[in-house]
Amino acid sequence: MFEINYIAIAVAAIVPNALGALYFGPLLGQKWLDSLNFTAEDMKGRNEPLIYGSALLLSFIVAFFLKFIIELTHKEVGQSGDIVFGSFHTFGHGALHGVGLAIGLVIPIIICLGLFQKAKGANILINCVFWLLCFAIMGGIIDAWT
Repeated sequence: MFEINYIAIAVAAIVPNALGALYFGPLLGQKWLDSLNFTAEDMKGRNEPLIYGSALLLSFIVAFFLKFIIELTHKEVGQSGDIVFGSFHTFGHGALHGVGLAIGLVIPIIICLGLFQKAKGANILINCVFWLLCFAIMGGIIDAWT
């Protein structure tokens, strides 16, 4: 079985909150609000500790399973016939795995939800790019810090 670096998973779990603060703040905050037909005033009165705490907990779960999936793709068969984990660990390689998972799993789900919820194309695109970036960075951190 492969080893789990919980510090790397915890750092990777912070990525969506930290990146989200920039991405949905100064970078694309107004475009994101417009895509939802919201104003900054509409965002007031939310339970911020619950929202950010839940997001962090859920990001920890995502990071843990991202580690698990990356390690499953890193397996090789050793000379004795045993499965060997952890053959190639770099930031770029982990980012590639993260992008692959985002494209193959996360983005189709976001698009499906957006279509059923009649979300604006801009909102779907903003969310897809955000999670693509998150998975790339999280995968890179998890794979390099093994």
